[in-house]
Amino acid sequence: MGALAALAVPLASACSPGFDETPDPLGPLLRAAETDAAGAKALGAEGEAVATARAAHAAALKTEVDRLNRPKPDQPGPAATPPPSSLDGLKERLAVARKQAEGLVPTLPRYRAGMVASIAAGCAALQQSSEKLGRGDDAGAVEVPAGVQLGGEAAEAVQQALAAEHAAIWVYGLVSAYLPAAFSGAVSRGTAEHVKRRDVCERMLSAAGQTPTGPEAAYVPPRPVTEANSAMELVATAESDASAAWLGVLDRTDDAALRTTALNALIGSARRGTAWRAEFGAKPVAIAMPGQSA
Repeated sequence: MGALAALAVPLASACSPGFDETPDPLGPLLRAAETDAAGAKALGAEGEAVATARAAHAAALKTEVDRLNRPKPDQPGPAATPPPSSLDGLKERLAVARKQAEGLVPTLPRYRAGMVASIAAGCAALQQSSEKLGRGDDAGAVEVPAGVQLGGEAAEAVQQALAAEHAAIWVYGLVSAYLPAAFSGAVSRGTAEHVKRRDVCERMLSAAGQTPTGPEAAYVPPRPVTEANSAMELVATAESDASAAWLGVLDRTDDAALRTTALNALIGSARRGTAWRAEFGAKPVAIAMPGQSA
């Protein structure tokens, strides 16, 4: 009996769940995205655009939630509310979804942090796409994170973000010759933001003992720039490239402060890219998950 009793302990351990039994923190985001996708379709052109993007968010979240198969809550969470019945309601839900996603990014595992950051940026881009959706708040400031220590893959990711910032600065300089004077303010603001982000990258890398990568002498646009529309398209491409680079930083660091810096840069580029896409008539205007591969 003594031997059988001893064997009972590891047997019981082997039958234990072996994974986190708390509800998945992505659950509320998933339920909100599913509700938005279902309800927004009936709310005109803006609603259809939101429905498509939020369906993409729901699909990405569901894949990850199902992968871990954590216990479902007994009671529906606050996100399980009736679908939006007006654009005002949809506007409010987008703002809440963005805030919830942003709040999770600093604490999630890397592979989840990047996905949720992309969803937050997608919500911010949707807000930017239409006055009827509220435009939303601008991205937070991109600053050198306090106490950050870059090393290994995080330093490499910041180098890639720096390269994207160099390219964006060059693009804004190029397109100024092709855009009407009415766009000079947007060009100046975009240039200033990318210069600031370049400086932030250089300061982080220098503090880590790394040599910041320099700009190329020139860059080759994917298509020739010949007039205003092709110039706007190139700016949108540069912002998309910057989004991808900063998402790469999120994917390669556990530092909460560096994640916040990268998230703010990602959201900023997503919103600026959306504004430029609207100007030259891109469809969709807002990219559902900025920074992610198509």
